[in-house]
Amino acid sequence: MALRLVLSPTLAPPLQRAIANPLLRTSSLYMQHASTPIPISLFNALALRLIALPSFLSDIWESILRAVPKKKTSHRKKRQRFLAGKALKDVTNLNRCSACGTVKRSHLLCPYCVQVVSASGSSSIKIYSTTEPDFPLVQTLDGAHKLGCHHLGASQDGRHFASAGFAGDVKVWHFDQGQWGMTGEIVDGNKAGEIWAIALSADGQYLAATSIDGRINVWDNLGGSMKIREFETKGSFGMAIDLSVDGRFTASGHENGGVYIFNNDTGRLLHSLPGLIKPVRAVAFSPGCKLLAAAGDAKVIGLYDVASGEQVANLTGHGAWIFSLSWSDTGEYLLSGSVAYDIYHSPKLMASGSAFDGKAKVWSIDQRACVATHTETDKTLWSVKWLPKIGRSVGFATAGANRSISFYREATGG
Repeated sequence: MALRLVLSPTLAPPLQRAIANPLLRTSSLYMQHASTPIPISLFNALALRLIALPSFLSDIWESILRAVPKKKTSHRKKRQRFLAGKALKDVTNLNRCSACGTVKRSHLLCPYCVQVVSASGSSSIKIYSTTEPDFPLVQTLDGAHKLGCHHLGASQDGRHFASAGFAGDVKVWHFDQGQWGMTGEIVDGNKAGEIWAIALSADGQYLAATSIDGRINVWDNLGGSMKIREFETKGSFGMAIDLSVDGRFTASGHENGGVYIFNNDTGRLLHSLPGLIKPVRAVAFSPGCKLLAAAGDAKVIGLYDVASGEQVANLTGHGAWIFSLSWSDTGEYLLSGSVAYDIYHSPKLMASGSAFDGKAKVWSIDQRACVATHTETDKTLWSVKWLPKIGRSVGFATAGANRSISFYREATGG
C-alpha cells in the first residue's frame, strides 16, 4: 500500500528542489506499509539524502554513461556493409561448348557434357561420360603410349589434356566434334622415364613437366611445342607439378621434400617452401591462386601462402602417404586421396608395421579440418578429382588400385 507523505513546511522546499532535479525526475519513491506513525527524524534523514544525491551522481555520471553497454551491430547490418558495392554482376565471358553447343562460361568445363579421362598404366586411355546415370565408356584411345601411360593433365576449360608415357613421350589431345584426337607431341630427346609429372595451363597452351634430375620444363603447345622455360632445382626427382589458373606460377614437389614456386613471367624461383621433409607426391594451387597445397609421404597436407611463401596451416588425419590433391571450384574445400599399404617387415632393420588407409578426405579450408571421410576401399587411391558443379549438385571422382572409378555426390556425403 502506497503512503502519502505530509511534510512540514520547513522541509518541503528542499525536498521539492531535490525531486525536481533532472537526474531524479524519473525516480519513484516506494515505502512499505507501516502501522505506526513515521517519526519526523526519518523525514529529515530522507530529505538530507535526497538533497545530497544529485551532487554525488554528478561526479560519477560520465563513468556511468561509459559503462552502459552500447547497441550491438546486427549480423544483417554487417552483411549489408560487407556487400555494399558487391552486387551480382552480369556474366559476359560466355561461349558455346564445342561438343554439345550449350552456352557456358569461358575457360570452364561444360557442366552438361563432362567426361572423365583415365589411364591405368596400360597403353590405352579411356574416356567416360558423367552426364548419364551409368557413366558409360564413350571412347578409347588405343595405343596412345606403347610402354604405358603414367600421368595425365587436363586444362581447366576441358578441351585439352596431355598424357605422359613410360617411354618418355608426351602427347597432347584436343576435343573436337564429340571426339578426342591427338594434336601434338613433345619431342625433346627425352629418354625413357625422364619426364614424370605433367600439368597443363588453364587454356591448354602451356605444358609443364618434371624430370628425374629435378629440372622443370615448360613447352608452348601452340608454338610448335617449343621449350620456353627450364627451371633448376637442387637435383632431386620431381614427383609433382601444377600450374596456377592465372598462369603466373609453377609449383613442383620433389623426392627430398622440397616444394618450389616459380614465377613464369620472370623465369625465376619465387619461393623454396619449408615444412615437408619427406617425398612430396602432390601439389595444387587454389582457384584464387592465393594458396598452395602440398602433401606426400609425411601424411600431412601443408598449406602455403603463395605471395609470402609462409606455411599457414597443416591438415593432419591421413594414416598413409597422400598421392593426390584437388581443389573445389570455389576453393572452399580440398580433396585428398591416400595410399593403402599392407604389413611390411625388414629383417635387417628389425622393423615392422601396418597401415590400411586408402581414404578420400574432404577438408574445409575455413575450418582447417576434415569434414568428410570416404573409406569404401582399402586399396590405394592414385587420383582424386572434383567434378564441375551441375545445378546444386557437387561431386568428385576417385580412381585407385581396385581398378575402378568411384563417383561421389555432395561435399559431405557419398
